[in-house]
Amino acid sequence: MALDLPAPLGTYFNAGNGPDIAQLTQCFAEDARVLDEGEWRQGHEEITRWAQDARAKYNFISTPLAMEGPAQEPIVTARVEGNFPGSPIELRYRFVLAEGKIASLSIA
Repeated sequence: MALDLPAPLGTYFNAGNGPDIAQLTQCFAEDARVLDEGEWRQGHEEITRWAQDARAKYNFISTPLAMEGPAQEPIVTARVEGNFPGSPIELRYRFVLAEGKIASLSIA
């Protein structure tokens, strides 16, 4: 059963599993921040570079399994499979949404 994710999250996971990094970046607000692997990236340029690098390095697929939390701060648990030690793993994606875009994302 597929999760009914809010529009920017559904687009984020769909685009993130494919080659269209521009579509993924458009899910984010202009000044959005992403925390992944202990490093913050901010703004479309840095988020685009982060997404391209992660795709090339890990060649991963993220499958959302569950969503919890308030509508503007959802937490999505996803199964992530790719070219990295311990694959597959479950990661928690903590989002902050604002005006129909992702304002912040923390992945752990």
